[in-house]
Amino acid sequence: MEKLVVVCGTNASGKSGLGIELALKYDAEIVSADSRQVFTGLDLGSGKVTKEEMKGIRHHLIDVATPNDFFSMSNFQKLSYAAIDDINSRGKKAFMVGGTGLYVNSVVDGYNLTTKDPDPETRKRVLEASREELIDIIKSSQPKALESLDLNNKRRLERAAEKALSGEPIISTNKPLYETLLIGVTWPREVLYERIKERLDRRLDEGMIDEVKNLRANGATDDFLYKLGLEYRYILMYLRGEFKSFDDFYETLFTEIRHLAKEQMTWFRKRTDINWIDMRKDPFGEASSLIDRFYQ
Repeated sequence: MEKLVVVCGTNASGKSGLGIELALKYDAEIVSADSRQVFTGLDLGSGKVTKEEMKGIRHHLIDVATPNDFFSMSNFQKLSYAAIDDINSRGKKAFMVGGTGLYVNSVVDGYNLTTKDPDPETRKRVLEASREELIDIIKSSQPKALESLDLNNKRRLERAAEKALSGEPIISTNKPLYETLLIGVTWPREVLYERIKERLDRRLDEGMIDEVKNLRANGATDDFLYKLGLEYRYILMYLRGEFKSFDDFYETLFTEIRHLAKEQMTWFRKRTDINWIDMRKDPFGEASSLIDRFYQ
């Protein structure tokens, strides 16, 4: 199998910068694994790397969809496979860098995903169903699938129920297409939280609230922005007057970003094949040693 290097981690962990420095050393191109950076116009709020920060390294799967578009994990996986195969065909190395755990896993583990477009009526029925109704839908067609599902996670139940109603297997066999090296970047929690605060302050100073104003003015719906979560959701709520003050908005957003970072780390820690490196020491040297052995 062709080889793929993955650099993953939480918000504000420095994974993008490290990925770029490693790509420069190994003549690699980067496939971004971020569920929001696929959309044009979502720059500051998604932490999208700038042209200057890319240092000439070609990035894939950034700005491949427009606001209000439906973009699924299946879309991401399909485009990622195409990008990785294209990179390898040109004699370069493929690196994947990102923090959206499901997107990373879909490629690394080779999820067996449908390429069919979602049926609007089926999706509407699923989104309007209660947790109990979703469980009944799954139980009626694929009861064994309930054994491997988190019954308290409504979003997972929705995806499973939609598959059940569409006649697709909820649990399917994975088929990895690449031999993968996973590198995880980590900081002590208190240091990471300080980095998150510095990053949030910088992006607000650079105009993150105006970015959301412009997205709305150019046709991005409130429903689309709300579903993006975190920065976009809370800035939208702030613009609609749903916070008492800017300070109330700021503290809520900062708290939620910290919660997400904790959830991201919990998600990645479930994988036992990630090589964790301490960003306080020599992350470039440590990552390089891992990559050198991987390509031997």
